[in-house]
Amino acid sequence: MKPEEMQFALFGHPVAHSLSPAMHNGAYREMNLSARYRAFAVEDAAEIPGIMKNGNIRGASVTLPHKETVLGCLDGVSPACRSIGAANTVLLKEGRLYGENTDWSGFVLSLRECLEVRGKIFAVVGAGGAARAALYGLLEEGGIPVVLNRSKQRGQALADRFGCSFLPLEDIGQVKAHGLVHATSVGITAAGGDWPLKGRVLSRFPWVMDMVYTPLRTALLEEAGKAGCRIIPGYSMFVYQGAEQIRLWTGLNPPVERMRKIVLERLSP
Repeated sequence: MKPEEMQFALFGHPVAHSLSPAMHNGAYREMNLSARYRAFAVEDAAEIPGIMKNGNIRGASVTLPHKETVLGCLDGVSPACRSIGAANTVLLKEGRLYGENTDWSGFVLSLRECLEVRGKIFAVVGAGGAARAALYGLLEEGGIPVVLNRSKQRGQALADRFGCSFLPLEDIGQVKAHGLVHATSVGITAAGGDWPLKGRVLSRFPWVMDMVYTPLRTALLEEAGKAGCRIIPGYSMFVYQGAEQIRLWTGLNPPVERMRKIVLERLSP
């Protein structure tokens, strides 16, 4: 008898651009699992519980703009979700929905590929959800984060929330750190000529990571490479957060290298 096909999903708006369906479905084929991962464009996070329960969707990824608002639609959330204030993963178990966050663990695993995090200082640029995931991950791993943000009020509030230091972004030249993590959606091209993450400033950081995974080599990473920095593209975090989702949903070890290959094939020009 053919096993019943397991159902997984992505919820967000928009979702047509996402590489998650290709990555997840490719992983399930590699694992010989009878499983299907589909993308659902939903405008309201309140739609997610009904779709999951009615479709017997046992696990879901949640992307923008619902990572924060979905918390109020769930039966329970993990400590990581509460600290970060967002869920990118939902599990359906015995009719109840539980939120988890694998963004932070995917972030940490991508850093671990390149350097030891414990005891190292990292400048984290941004004050939104990606920055919160980065800060949570760095603290869990024993790193020492410093928040940098253009809005002093938002940046200081975030630093206070996580018990770390804050500096205005224009003072980035005062920071001496092992790595810089760019955790905003603003690329240096879009940011304009006064964006401080360029040339001489970037050369102060041995490692530079952009949490954005598309394009494969963002303008920031191009600039960092020219400045002599070693770079960490965002696709690595994207792969690892998806792999952690599969582990949570199935209890099985995902084929990380196969997932990486699928993503790279689609991002390469």
